[in-house]
Amino acid sequence: MLAVLPLILAATEPLLSVFRSVNSHDTLVGDAIHTSPVRMTPAELADAARPILDTLHRQIIAATHDAYAAFENEGRATTQTARAARAATFGAVDTLLVDIDEVMPGRVDETTGEITLADHESADTYGIVDEIAGRVLSTGGRVLAVRRDEIPQKASLAAILRYAI
Repeated sequence: MLAVLPLILAATEPLLSVFRSVNSHDTLVGDAIHTSPVRMTPAELADAARPILDTLHRQIIAATHDAYAAFENEGRATTQTARAARAATFGAVDTLLVDIDEVMPGRVDETTGEITLADHESADTYGIVDEIAGRVLSTGGRVLAVRRDEIPQKASLAAILRYAI
């Protein structure tokens, strides 16, 4: 699965409306930069896009929280690292929220998904949350790196599963 990148339009009227009327790109963001990009430096375009991306990020996180809440009672959502590791190993994770600051050294078994925690990082260990995220990505799932406050129950991670396990 390729990463989906939002398309932010920078244009003035009437080009802005014309482009929207003929656009078929499904990731075109509703908001736009209402000026000609010809008159802006790349840094200025980036600065103008930042508030649009921040709003989009908040919307994605809110939608993910809604999905988590809906699937939690069906056994299709978890904040338990061990359960998420098993689910990721078997390709059952659709969406994973991970704390960008989390470091949890250990190992994840290749066949069972069982985790083994370590006291510290070493040549034999790696970041468990990073490994889970890698497994989710390798099976076509989506990973969102966020702050701990944006994860349900302020856990290290939250997984929305494709099916109950």
